[in-house]
Amino acid sequence: MRRLINWLVVLTLLWTAYWGIAAWALREGVTAWYGERAREGWHAEYDGIETAGYPSRHVTRILNPVLADPGTGTAWSADWITFDSAAVSPTQQGLRFPATPQRFSNFDGTLILEADDMRAGLGFAPGRALALEHIDLHSGPWKISDAAQPLLSGQAFVLRMEESDEPLRYQLHGNIAGLVLSGGTRRVLFSTQSLPEAFEALEFRATATFDTPWDRRALELRRPQPRHLDLEQMLVQWGPMQMRAAGELSMDESGRPTGTITLQAQDWQRMLTLTEETGLLPPALRANVEQVLSLLAGRSGHPERLELRLNFARGRVMLGPLPLGPAPRILLR
Repeated sequence: MRRLINWLVVLTLLWTAYWGIAAWALREGVTAWYGERAREGWHAEYDGIETAGYPSRHVTRILNPVLADPGTGTAWSADWITFDSAAVSPTQQGLRFPATPQRFSNFDGTLILEADDMRAGLGFAPGRALALEHIDLHSGPWKISDAAQPLLSGQAFVLRMEESDEPLRYQLHGNIAGLVLSGGTRRVLFSTQSLPEAFEALEFRATATFDTPWDRRALELRRPQPRHLDLEQMLVQWGPMQMRAAGELSMDESGRPTGTITLQAQDWQRMLTLTEETGLLPPALRANVEQVLSLLAGRSGHPERLELRLNFARGRVMLGPLPLGPAPRILLR
């Protein structure tokens, strides 16, 4: 029995030494990473690092982190961020974010995110590159505001990105529950009582191919840029309005898309009535617009279902033969 106790004491001391060395290495890694960013011209600072979780986990909290990349004009700050991993498996990391405001800036614009129980789970391939295998981000009730007013809010969201079997290709999935529009958009659309306050459904599934892998260089050097997007399905349900979208787009180096997205609207006549009630469609144009849409809907053989094709080419968006204007550039800053 005494020998067993001695062995347990030795193993405990060895494990405590390992845990302490690993915790020290994590703190030193954070310090070195922030120092490298500062030498590259970033505004990178924090007030302190706390370590907990003994004996089974490493829980590292960074206090008042601030990161600003002058090359892209993007910045982020929060009261704290926590990294949590099992002591024997540092390639599986959990992130926890504060319920207090997080600030995301791009040059002169700043958005404020407040989210309850916002967490992320990240899986990395072994190695210094920290190649991302998957990320799951989810949250309870959340709100996005600018300096003047709330913009968006919701009850929960789930976002997932997972590496596929093909290099540089990732599967994406998102679901936002109880999305509510705020500000000027809300005042316009809620002028009619036909629309509920919150969206019943907003979700998407897609596969994206990027020009470089998602690893530590995505934060340190440049964000991977999408080169191909296969939108398998996007569903939006808001009261009587139901929209579905699917299609494929390819992006060049400047982010200009080429391809086709098909939009499907169910019960589009009622949607047209709602558009008129909100004042977005002048009553004088209702008859002409309805006639054109009726012709388009009749081609599918289902008059109650409207299918439209958005064609992206040469930097423009076309609805059939009708030009809609410049195509948005799809770039990650």
